[in-house]
Amino acid sequence: MTVFQYLNRDEYSEFVCGCGAAIVNISITFPINKVIFRQMLHGVALKHATNQLFSEGFSTLYRGIGPPLLQKAISTSLMFGTYDAIQRPLANSNMNPNLSKAIAAMMAGTAEATLTPFERVQTLLQDNHYNKQFINMRHVIKVIATEYSATEFYRGFIPVLLRNGPSNVSFFIFRETASTYVIIPPNTWFGFKIFKEFFIGASIGALNSTLFYPCNVLKVHMQSSLGGPFKSVKRAAIEIYKERGHRISYFYRGVHMNCTRSFVSWGIVNVAYENLRLVIKSN
Repeated sequence: MTVFQYLNRDEYSEFVCGCGAAIVNISITFPINKVIFRQMLHGVALKHATNQLFSEGFSTLYRGIGPPLLQKAISTSLMFGTYDAIQRPLANSNMNPNLSKAIAAMMAGTAEATLTPFERVQTLLQDNHYNKQFINMRHVIKVIATEYSATEFYRGFIPVLLRNGPSNVSFFIFRETASTYVIIPPNTWFGFKIFKEFFIGASIGALNSTLFYPCNVLKVHMQSSLGGPFKSVKRAAIEIYKERGHRISYFYRGVHMNCTRSFVSWGIVNVAYENLRLVIKSN
């Protein structure tokens, strides 16, 4: 028996559409994400990070795509599916609409945080310091599982938790509000509908990526270590501050590229999600 047997068509379709949207998105935007990762980890300029990837060659460009592809497929499925599954009964209980959305989004974000091991493995695979140490995702998992404790998979969990819940609240509330106010007439050209879906998802994604960018910087810094004591968020923040010339602005190294990536990424996610819903509902 599967979990879908306990859900009606509308409920499980949210999980399926979220998964499909993530697969489309990651396949397109992974190289951009890898450049941003190098900026986060090393605090280097865009040109330097890009040159790093070019010098390493095309064979390593998609190295590390396995974890984010799996993680995003599952997490985006959880994001949309869990949100819908929790928000529906809350809304039917006459709870304040915005409160029910916020609670459902926060819980969906917390559920996503359980997938931190995927981000942990991705960090090690994308860090060029580990290029010779690890072959692929399977190898990283094997090494961590046999040579370290299971908690090593959850290094950097707190920044992920601090990022996921609040960003989900922002995404769902702004997304539904924007969809209500930005109305496309029924007989309008299909391209305008696509543009609306892309622009709404892209704008909210860019906003969230900027607001919560320091959480990602902290996560990458914490997860770039393998073994040894776990760093607290406070200690990681102090280390980054010292390493980057005692300048808080350097916590935002790579934020412009990240904002661009998120603009494109969440625009793609929203378009793919909405159109997958149409396909499922029409069948």
